[in-house]
Amino acid sequence: MRVLRTPEDRFVDLPDFAFSPNYVEIDDGEGGSLRIHYLDEGPRDGATVLCMHGEPSWCYLYRHMIPLLVEGGCRVIAPDLVGFGKSDKPAEKSDYTYNRHVAWMQAAIIDHLDISDATFFGQDWGGLIGLRLVAENPDRFSRVVIGNTGLPTGDHRLSEAFLAWQKYSQTSPVFDIGMLVNSATSRNLSPHEVAAYDAPFPDDSYKAGARIFPSLVPSGPDDPTSAANRAAWEVLDRWEKPFLCCFSDRDPVTRGGDGPFLTRVPGAKGQPHVTIEGAHHFFQEDAPEALAQFILDAVKARSS
Repeated sequence: MRVLRTPEDRFVDLPDFAFSPNYVEIDDGEGGSLRIHYLDEGPRDGATVLCMHGEPSWCYLYRHMIPLLVEGGCRVIAPDLVGFGKSDKPAEKSDYTYNRHVAWMQAAIIDHLDISDATFFGQDWGGLIGLRLVAENPDRFSRVVIGNTGLPTGDHRLSEAFLAWQKYSQTSPVFDIGMLVNSATSRNLSPHEVAAYDAPFPDDSYKAGARIFPSLVPSGPDDPTSAANRAAWEVLDRWEKPFLCCFSDRDPVTRGGDGPFLTRVPGAKGQPHVTIEGAHHFFQEDAPEALAQFILDAVKARSS
């Protein structure tokens, strides 16, 4: 596996991102290794909150939420998925599979950091991967919070908005990461913020993971990941611990995605689910205070 590593000088002086980097080397599954980057902020004895990003962002997405969660007494762990942020980037699209992403995060976060009694928060692919981690390690998590995400098995047709995005990711000659993130926020990001989302990708050769990600979503019942996702749903169908949904109202791709969780997950019953108004897909950019407070309230409810 040929692996690219973004030069460190690409990440100098990013706005509102004065966090210390942490790295772990994991097995790439082919006899080599991958370096995974993650943030680990706040008191080590605080309530652990695992925040996972999606496509095509990186942990920079959580820069406004992390200080608020830390101020609330939490330890916040925010990894960069393989192919994104400061994590290594395999150069070929074929290097990336859904199951590999789960295995890589299992090794980097669950096994390496040995987290327990954690609250999971995932958005976009952070949910698709993170909910698998939760289902495969249920004893390590005490609560789940999700937003603008899902856990597809391929048994139902994907939304037209997602299918359009999937086609765009494979056919567009230009794949401008910062522009894509900005197009899925309600507020206009500053030029420096847009540049921060572009920072992990010096040129198109670094974008194999970002390009292929939409095509890894199970789109048919015989998809290579469908069986594993169905098994994850079997765990969630019995999940009694708190499970909270916090979706935004301006995201055409995941609109209605909370429905299956609200009806199927026992731990979702009676929870204070919310819809964040005026926020688009990347609601960490549009409403970081409201989202952080929702997570903090969930943690406090667990502790009471």
